[in-house]
Amino acid sequence: MTQLELPKVSQLARSILDEVETAVIGKRDALTMVLSGILAGGHVLLEDFPGLGKTLAARSFAQTLGLDFARAQFTPDLLPADLTGSFIFDQRVNEFSFRKGPLFTGLLLADEINRTPPKTQAALLEAMQERQVTIEGETFALDAPFHVLATANPVEYEGTYPLPEAQLDRFMIQVSFGYPTLDEEWDVLHRRLDRQREEQTLRGIIDAPTLLDMQAAVEQVTVDESVGRYCVALATATRSHAHVLMGSSPRGSLALMLVARSFAVIAGRDYVTPEDVKAVATAVLAHRIAVKPELWMSNASGASVVAAVLASVPTPAALEPDNA
Repeated sequence: MTQLELPKVSQLARSILDEVETAVIGKRDALTMVLSGILAGGHVLLEDFPGLGKTLAARSFAQTLGLDFARAQFTPDLLPADLTGSFIFDQRVNEFSFRKGPLFTGLLLADEINRTPPKTQAALLEAMQERQVTIEGETFALDAPFHVLATANPVEYEGTYPLPEAQLDRFMIQVSFGYPTLDEEWDVLHRRLDRQREEQTLRGIIDAPTLLDMQAAVEQVTVDESVGRYCVALATATRSHAHVLMGSSPRGSLALMLVARSFAVIAGRDYVTPEDVKAVATAVLAHRIAVKPELWMSNASGASVVAAVLASVPTPAALEPDNA
């Protein structure tokens, strides 16, 4: 199998974003961040207000990436078996057979993930971290690629179960879309009138094997030691900030480097710059930071801590590889 060259990966990534943006209008930066997380092999948490395109974005990525897609609506009565599947007695052959749940897919949309109890969240956590599920003592591996795009509503707390820090840490990035501008919102309405139907179908730009090839190609991106140490310095600085109860784990510095690498490829480069790290820092680190309880009613947040850390940690000099 011939490995994809990085310029080809960049071209495909931009084509994917162009196609997704025909459905999710005016959110190129946020969509780029989501794709960076996927190319880095991670899972993405989409936290934003209702109706801002989270579910649409997940479905659009599944179509353009050519992945099998499953959607699980998380509710307070959702059981682990509703995600993983279970053994069903088949009277025709007089034995139990395994019926797969929605976890056995290429891209899982975990809708309103914070509405389900911890026991069900734990089943999802195993799948996210170990790429496998365990049912009645038997382990089933999940085929690659496997990615979770989870949505959460930050304003409704009644009947919700906040994600534990350990599970938040498993999400490589957290992305918010935010409200559209006036022109972007009119564009949404205008395209709906032209389409004359509710549903949107996007072109498949790649397929699952090509996504795996793209992810393998990203591994060839050059990361200078100074840039890697910058990732470590940023993550470490979050642990000693005055507002922080718990800072980023080492998994955060690793994710920072991996997502910056994908971000660089999408931008058309085969090496990572400090600016790439800065561009992805909030999406990678903010949800890994727990602010002290006495500051919950203030403006202190994970994002504000990351902004302060970016301003205080010295930026290494940009080093471009010598191609001579």
